[in-house]
Amino acid sequence: MVRVALLSNPRSTGNRSLLPRVRSFCAGHPEIFHYEVESIEQIDAALRTIARVRPRVLVINGGDGTVQSTLTALYHGDQFDGAPPPVAVLPNGKTNLIALDLGATGDPIDALERVLELAKSGPLDDHIVTRELIALTQEKDGVADGLKPVLGMFLGGAGLTDVLLYCRHKIYPLGLPNWLSHFLTLLALLATMVLGIRAAFLPQRPAPVNVSLIRQGEIQGRFAVLIVTTLRKLLIGSRLAAGQPHSGALQLMAVEQNPMALLRAIVAGLFGKLGGSILAGVHLGRGDEIHIAGDRSSVILDGEIFSPGRGGAIVLRQTDPLPFLRLAA
Repeated sequence: MVRVALLSNPRSTGNRSLLPRVRSFCAGHPEIFHYEVESIEQIDAALRTIARVRPRVLVINGGDGTVQSTLTALYHGDQFDGAPPPVAVLPNGKTNLIALDLGATGDPIDALERVLELAKSGPLDDHIVTRELIALTQEKDGVADGLKPVLGMFLGGAGLTDVLLYCRHKIYPLGLPNWLSHFLTLLALLATMVLGIRAAFLPQRPAPVNVSLIRQGEIQGRFAVLIVTTLRKLLIGSRLAAGQPHSGALQLMAVEQNPMALLRAIVAGLFGKLGGSILAGVHLGRGDEIHIAGDRSSVILDGEIFSPGRGGAIVLRQTDPLPFLRLAA
Protein backbone atom coordinates (compact mmCIF):
# COMPACT_ATOMS: atom_id res chain seq x y z
CA MET A 1 0.00 0.00 0.00
CA VAL A 2 1.29 3.47 -0.93
CA ARG A 3 1.50 5.70 2.11
CA VAL A 4 3.53 8.59 0.71
CA ALA A 5 3.82 10.08 -2.78
CA LEU A 6 7.08 11.91 -3.36
CA LEU A 7 7.31 14.42 -6.20
CA SER A 8 10.93 15.27 -7.07
CA ASN A 9 12.42 17.78 -9.46
CA PRO A 10 15.92 16.52 -10.41
CA ARG A 11 16.75 19.92 -11.93
CA SER A 12 16.48 21.81 -8.65
CA THR A 13 19.85 22.87 -7.27
CA GLY A 14 19.55 20.95 -4.00
CA ASN A 15 18.77 17.68 -5.78
CA ARG A 16 22.08 17.60 -7.61
CA SER A 17 23.61 15.99 -4.53
CA LEU A 18 20.48 14.85 -2.67
CA LEU A 19 18.58 12.88 -5.32
CA PRO A 20 20.78 9.73 -5.26
CA ARG A 21 20.12 9.43 -1.51
CA VAL A 22 16.39 9.99 -2.07
CA ARG A 23 16.27 7.29 -4.73
CA SER A 24 18.14 4.87 -2.48
CA PHE A 25 15.78 5.55 0.43
CA CYS A 26 12.69 5.08 -1.75
CA ALA A 27 14.08 1.84 -3.18
CA GLY A 28 14.11 0.41 0.34
CA HIS A 29 10.60 1.61 1.18
CA PRO A 30 7.90 0.33 -1.20
CA GLU A 31 5.32 2.40 0.70
CA ILE A 32 6.70 5.46 -1.13
CA PHE A 33 5.60 6.21 -4.69
CA HIS A 34 8.42 8.32 -6.17
CA TYR A 35 7.67 10.41 -9.26
CA GLU A 36 10.37 12.52 -10.92
CA VAL A 37 9.55 15.31 -13.37
CA GLU A 38 11.91 16.62 -16.01
CA SER A 39 10.43 20.12 -15.92
CA ILE A 40 7.87 22.03 -13.88
CA GLU A 41 5.52 21.92 -16.90
CA GLN A 42 5.04 18.21 -16.14
CA ILE A 43 3.84 18.75 -12.57
CA ASP A 44 0.11 18.75 -13.36
CA ALA A 45 0.40 15.43 -15.22
CA ALA A 46 2.53 14.06 -12.37
CA LEU A 47 -0.15 14.97 -9.83
CA ARG A 48 -2.82 13.22 -11.90
CA THR A 49 -0.72 10.06 -11.91
CA ILE A 50 -0.05 10.37 -8.18
CA ALA A 51 -3.78 10.75 -7.50
CA ARG A 52 -4.36 7.24 -8.86
CA VAL A 53 -2.31 5.63 -6.05
CA ARG A 54 -4.27 7.56 -3.38
CA PRO A 55 -1.37 8.54 -1.07
CA ARG A 56 -1.99 9.65 2.48
CA VAL A 57 0.64 12.41 2.15
CA LEU A 58 2.11 14.28 -0.82
CA VAL A 59 5.75 15.29 -0.34
CA ILE A 60 7.46 17.93 -2.50
CA ASN A 61 11.19 17.53 -3.06
CA GLY A 62 12.58 20.53 -4.90
CA GLY A 63 13.43 24.20 -4.68
CA ASP A 64 11.15 27.18 -4.15
CA GLY A 65 10.04 27.14 -7.80
CA THR A 66 9.03 23.49 -7.60
CA VAL A 67 6.99 24.09 -4.45
CA GLN A 68 5.29 27.12 -5.99
CA SER A 69 4.47 25.28 -9.23
CA THR A 70 3.09 22.28 -7.33
CA LEU A 71 0.88 24.41 -5.08
CA THR A 72 -0.38 26.34 -8.12
CA ALA A 73 -1.16 23.10 -9.98
CA LEU A 74 -2.88 21.63 -6.92
CA TYR A 75 -5.06 24.68 -6.46
CA HIS A 76 -6.15 24.94 -10.10
CA GLY A 77 -6.08 21.31 -11.21
CA ASP A 78 -8.51 19.29 -9.07
CA GLN A 79 -6.35 16.22 -9.75
CA PHE A 80 -7.62 14.44 -6.62
CA ASP A 81 -11.36 14.87 -7.32
CA GLY A 82 -11.79 16.88 -4.16
CA ALA A 83 -9.49 17.78 -1.32
CA PRO A 84 -5.84 16.83 -1.98
CA PRO A 85 -3.84 14.90 0.62
CA PRO A 86 -1.87 16.96 3.13
CA VAL A 87 1.32 18.40 1.65
CA ALA A 88 4.77 18.13 3.22
CA VAL A 89 7.86 19.96 1.97
CA LEU A 90 11.39 18.62 2.31
CA PRO A 91 14.03 21.15 3.42
CA ASN A 92 15.69 21.23 0.02
CA GLY A 93 16.00 24.84 -1.11
CA LYS A 94 18.03 27.96 -0.59
CA THR A 95 15.71 29.55 1.96
CA ASN A 96 13.38 26.70 3.05
CA LEU A 97 10.82 29.08 4.56
CA ILE A 98 7.84 26.83 3.81
CA ALA A 99 9.64 23.75 5.13
CA LEU A 100 10.65 25.71 8.24
CA ASP A 101 7.07 26.81 8.83
CA LEU A 102 5.96 23.17 8.69
CA GLY A 103 8.66 21.96 11.08
CA ALA A 104 10.86 20.30 8.44
CA THR A 105 14.47 21.18 9.23
CA GLY A 106 17.86 19.50 9.02
CA ASP A 107 18.57 16.57 6.73
CA PRO A 108 15.89 16.04 4.02
CA ILE A 109 16.12 12.24 4.35
CA ASP A 110 15.39 12.51 8.07
CA ALA A 111 12.35 14.65 7.23
CA LEU A 112 11.17 12.10 4.64
CA GLU A 113 11.60 9.30 7.16
CA ARG A 114 9.52 11.29 9.65
CA VAL A 115 6.75 11.80 7.06
CA LEU A 116 6.68 8.06 6.35
CA GLU A 117 6.56 7.29 10.07
CA LEU A 118 3.53 9.58 10.52
CA ALA A 119 1.81 8.19 7.42
CA LYS A 120 2.14 4.63 8.77
CA SER A 121 1.25 5.35 12.38
CA GLY A 122 -2.47 6.06 12.15
CA PRO A 123 -4.68 9.16 11.96
CA LEU A 124 -2.87 12.31 10.84
CA ASP A 125 -5.33 14.77 12.36
CA ASP A 126 -2.96 15.98 15.09
CA HIS A 127 -0.31 16.86 12.50
CA ILE A 128 -2.47 18.48 9.83
CA VAL A 129 -2.51 22.27 9.66
CA THR A 130 -4.17 24.52 7.10
CA ARG A 131 -2.51 27.39 5.31
CA GLU A 132 -4.03 29.90 2.94
CA LEU A 133 -1.97 30.72 -0.14
CA ILE A 134 -1.16 34.01 -1.80
CA ALA A 135 -2.83 34.27 -5.22
CA LEU A 136 -0.84 36.72 -7.37
CA THR A 137 -2.22 38.42 -10.48
CA GLN A 138 -1.07 41.48 -12.40
CA GLU A 139 -2.97 44.52 -13.64
CA LYS A 140 -2.11 47.17 -16.24
CA ASP A 141 -3.90 50.51 -15.90
CA GLY A 142 -6.48 48.82 -13.69
CA VAL A 143 -7.18 45.94 -16.09
CA ALA A 144 -6.32 42.37 -15.07
CA ASP A 145 -4.01 40.44 -17.39
CA GLY A 146 -6.53 37.57 -17.62
CA LEU A 147 -4.04 34.88 -16.61
CA LYS A 148 -4.63 32.34 -13.86
CA PRO A 149 -3.23 33.42 -10.49
CA VAL A 150 0.16 32.12 -9.42
CA LEU A 151 0.14 30.64 -5.92
CA GLY A 152 2.75 30.89 -3.19
CA MET A 153 3.27 31.56 0.50
CA PHE A 154 6.04 34.14 0.78
CA LEU A 155 6.45 37.36 -1.22
CA GLY A 156 9.26 39.89 -1.00
CA GLY A 157 9.21 43.32 -2.56
CA ALA A 158 10.84 46.78 -2.60
CA GLY A 159 14.43 46.69 -1.28
CA LEU A 160 14.04 43.06 -0.27
CA THR A 161 13.55 42.11 -3.94
CA ASP A 162 16.76 43.92 -4.86
CA VAL A 163 18.61 42.11 -2.08
CA LEU A 164 17.19 38.68 -3.00
CA LEU A 165 18.13 39.19 -6.65
CA TYR A 166 21.57 40.37 -5.56
CA CYS A 167 21.99 37.19 -3.52
CA ARG A 168 20.74 35.02 -6.41
CA HIS A 169 22.85 36.61 -9.16
CA LYS A 170 25.96 37.82 -7.29
CA ILE A 171 26.42 35.57 -4.24
CA TYR A 172 24.98 32.12 -5.03
CA PRO A 173 27.15 31.75 -8.18
CA LEU A 174 30.20 31.85 -5.92
CA GLY A 175 29.30 28.33 -4.78
CA LEU A 176 29.45 29.15 -1.07
CA PRO A 177 27.45 27.35 1.65
CA ASN A 178 23.95 28.76 2.12
CA TRP A 179 24.71 30.18 5.57
CA LEU A 180 27.75 32.06 4.27
CA SER A 181 25.86 33.31 1.20
CA HIS A 182 23.09 34.66 3.44
CA PHE A 183 25.64 36.24 5.81
CA LEU A 184 27.38 38.05 2.93
CA THR A 185 24.00 39.22 1.65
CA LEU A 186 23.17 40.55 5.11
CA LEU A 187 26.45 42.48 5.15
CA ALA A 188 25.58 43.96 1.75
CA LEU A 189 22.13 44.87 3.05
CA LEU A 190 23.59 46.62 6.09
CA ALA A 191 26.12 48.46 3.92
CA THR A 192 23.42 49.87 1.62
CA MET A 193 20.47 50.31 3.99
CA VAL A 194 22.23 51.29 7.22
CA LEU A 195 25.50 52.89 6.13
CA GLY A 196 24.15 54.30 2.89
CA ILE A 197 27.06 53.02 0.80
CA ARG A 198 26.46 53.07 -2.97
CA ALA A 199 28.56 50.88 -5.28
CA ALA A 200 28.08 48.81 -8.43
CA PHE A 201 28.77 45.57 -6.54
CA LEU A 202 26.07 46.30 -3.91
CA PRO A 203 22.24 46.15 -4.18
CA GLN A 204 20.60 49.21 -5.75
CA ARG A 205 18.55 51.75 -3.82
CA PRO A 206 14.85 50.83 -3.42
CA ALA A 207 12.36 52.68 -5.66
CA PRO A 208 9.20 54.29 -4.23
CA VAL A 209 6.16 52.00 -4.08
CA ASN A 210 2.53 52.29 -3.09
CA VAL A 211 1.07 49.48 -0.95
CA SER A 212 -2.70 49.31 -0.44
CA LEU A 213 -4.43 47.10 2.08
CA ILE A 214 -7.96 47.04 0.68
CA ARG A 215 -10.44 48.59 3.13
CA GLN A 216 -7.58 49.50 5.49
CA GLY A 217 -5.73 52.34 3.75
CA GLU A 218 -2.36 52.59 2.01
CA ILE A 219 1.28 53.43 2.66
CA GLN A 220 3.77 55.05 0.28
CA GLY A 221 7.52 55.51 0.28
CA ARG A 222 10.85 53.77 -0.14
CA PHE A 223 10.96 50.52 1.83
CA ALA A 224 14.04 48.51 2.72
CA VAL A 225 11.85 45.46 3.34
CA LEU A 226 8.41 44.56 2.05
CA ILE A 227 7.00 41.15 2.97
CA VAL A 228 3.60 39.56 2.41
CA THR A 229 3.17 36.01 3.67
CA THR A 230 0.69 33.44 4.94
CA LEU A 231 3.41 31.55 6.82
CA ARG A 232 3.25 31.40 10.59
CA LYS A 233 7.01 31.27 11.18
CA LEU A 234 9.80 33.21 9.48
CA LEU A 235 13.57 32.92 9.68
CA ILE A 236 13.51 35.54 12.43
CA GLY A 237 10.98 33.45 14.36
CA SER A 238 8.22 36.07 14.61
CA ARG A 239 4.72 36.53 13.42
CA LEU A 240 4.32 39.67 11.39
CA ALA A 241 0.94 40.74 12.70
CA ALA A 242 -1.32 38.84 15.05
CA GLY A 243 -4.42 40.76 13.98
CA GLN A 244 -7.97 39.65 14.62
CA PRO A 245 -9.14 36.10 13.88
CA HIS A 246 -11.05 37.18 10.75
CA SER A 247 -8.89 40.09 9.57
CA GLY A 248 -7.34 38.15 6.68
CA ALA A 249 -4.53 35.67 6.14
CA LEU A 250 -2.18 37.99 4.21
CA GLN A 251 0.35 39.32 6.70
CA LEU A 252 2.19 42.49 5.63
CA MET A 253 5.38 44.05 6.90
CA ALA A 254 6.96 47.14 5.32
CA VAL A 255 10.09 48.67 6.83
CA GLU A 256 11.01 52.16 5.69
CA GLN A 257 14.43 52.80 4.18
CA ASN A 258 15.73 54.18 7.42
CA PRO A 259 18.62 52.69 9.45
CA MET A 260 16.83 53.01 12.78
CA ALA A 261 13.58 51.53 11.43
CA LEU A 262 15.48 48.56 10.02
CA LEU A 263 17.36 48.11 13.29
CA ARG A 264 14.12 48.20 15.29
CA ALA A 265 12.59 45.54 13.05
CA ILE A 266 15.66 43.27 13.28
CA VAL A 267 15.89 43.55 17.08
CA ALA A 268 12.16 42.97 17.55
CA GLY A 269 12.33 39.96 15.23
CA LEU A 270 15.32 38.42 17.00
CA PHE A 271 13.52 38.68 20.35
CA GLY A 272 10.20 37.43 18.96
CA LYS A 273 8.49 40.77 19.60
CA LEU A 274 7.72 41.80 16.03
CA GLY A 275 4.05 42.68 15.91
CA GLY A 276 3.77 43.04 19.67
CA SER A 277 4.06 46.85 19.73
CA ILE A 278 4.14 49.87 17.43
CA LEU A 279 7.59 50.59 15.99
CA ALA A 280 8.39 53.85 14.21
CA GLY A 281 9.06 53.21 10.53
CA VAL A 282 7.74 49.63 10.68
CA HIS A 283 4.30 49.10 9.14
CA LEU A 284 2.39 45.93 9.94
CA GLY A 285 -0.98 44.91 8.62
CA ARG A 286 -3.23 42.01 7.78
CA GLY A 287 -5.93 41.60 5.17
CA ASP A 288 -7.37 39.50 2.36
CA GLU A 289 -6.29 41.71 -0.58
CA ILE A 290 -3.18 43.82 -1.13
CA HIS A 291 -2.11 45.94 -4.12
CA ILE A 292 1.53 46.89 -4.82
CA ALA A 293 2.29 49.54 -7.45
CA GLY A 294 5.21 51.70 -8.55
CA ASP A 295 7.55 52.36 -11.46
CA ARG A 296 9.85 49.63 -10.17
CA SER A 297 7.57 47.41 -8.11
CA SER A 298 8.99 43.97 -8.90
CA VAL A 299 8.27 41.25 -6.35
CA ILE A 300 9.50 37.71 -5.78
CA LEU A 301 6.93 35.05 -4.89
CA ASP A 302 8.57 31.85 -3.61
CA GLY A 303 11.61 32.39 -5.81
CA GLU A 304 9.89 33.61 -9.01
CA ILE A 305 10.10 37.29 -10.00
CA PHE A 306 7.12 39.31 -11.28
CA SER A 307 7.57 42.79 -12.80
CA PRO A 308 4.36 44.67 -13.71
CA GLY A 309 6.22 47.64 -15.23
CA ARG A 310 5.15 51.28 -15.45
CA GLY A 311 1.42 51.70 -14.88
CA GLY A 312 1.10 48.13 -13.65
CA ALA A 313 0.29 46.67 -10.26
CA ILE A 314 0.68 43.42 -8.37
CA VAL A 315 -2.58 42.20 -6.84
CA LEU A 316 -2.48 39.70 -3.99
CA ARG A 317 -5.49 37.82 -2.66
CA GLN A 318 -5.78 35.01 -0.14
CA THR A 319 -7.09 31.62 -1.22
CA ASP A 320 -9.11 29.02 0.57
CA PRO A 321 -6.88 26.95 2.88
CA LEU A 322 -5.01 23.81 1.81
CA PRO A 323 -4.00 21.01 4.19
CA PHE A 324 -0.32 20.61 5.10
CA LEU A 325 1.52 18.08 7.24
CA ARG A 326 3.46 19.58 10.13
CA LEU A 327 6.37 17.40 11.22
CA ALA A 328 7.09 19.05 14.56
CA ALA A 329 4.99 18.08 17.55
